[in-house]
Amino acid sequence: MTRDRIKETFASLKKRGKTGLIVFVTVGHPDLATTLKLVPALVEAGADAVELGVPFSDPLAEGPVIQESSFWSLEQGTTLRDCLGVVEELRPQLPDTPLVLMGYYNPIYRFGIPSFSAEAQRVGVDGLIVPDLPHYEFGPLAEECRPRGISVVPMLAPTSTERSIRETASAASGFIYCVSITGVTGAREEVSQRGFELLDRIRRYTTLPLAVGFGISNRRHVEEVGRSAEAAIVGSALVRVMLESPKDEVISRASQCVAELAGRSHG
Repeated sequence: MTRDRIKETFASLKKRGKTGLIVFVTVGHPDLATTLKLVPALVEAGADAVELGVPFSDPLAEGPVIQESSFWSLEQGTTLRDCLGVVEELRPQLPDTPLVLMGYYNPIYRFGIPSFSAEAQRVGVDGLIVPDLPHYEFGPLAEECRPRGISVVPMLAPTSTERSIRETASAASGFIYCVSITGVTGAREEVSQRGFELLDRIRRYTTLPLAVGFGISNRRHVEEVGRSAEAAIVGSALVRVMLESPKDEVISRASQCVAELAGRSHG
């Protein structure tokens, strides 16, 4: 039977009274070898789950920081198949950590939905986040993924209608990605109040864990999110640290960033 690492992780976090920390990295930035060393280091530093970004040429939800990391990864020829290969290599090292692929629909569609789903199951992918796939188009992907134990995690935003929230919540699995702002990814000074209002709206329709992303950039934000949601998602703030680090310091500086976000001191 396939393990549900997402469910296990959120159950463990709840038992410990802890806010989950989900971190995003772009696969292949600065290169694939670094990604393979980086992800276990981030888990060691305090990440509870990892979103592995599949680089894409037109990432409509991403701000300039993640776009830049995606650009550099694509320059090296990183593909969806490479990203699946990264999961395959990481899985034995991280047997309990949810690994979630976050990418746009076009590469998955071109790969072939049945083939992609089978390969994702084989390598140990726990979930998928597809920012440009609305809930009413989830069907074909969810039908292939769910029987294989892969959650299709939806995104909801402050602009989502009540009907969209209700229908998305009923079709969701794993957790729900709550976009705290209207706009693209990027670190911000404050967590949007509209994001907290969104959580209240979603809670009416689901018992799934809620994770808040977009604009989370420090420990204070994580703690603030933790009062209303099960997890905080950090992408741009971490990727910016990586972009600004010399290559030989990417892993150490990124680990320090995650340790601070997790409320740990990093030796």
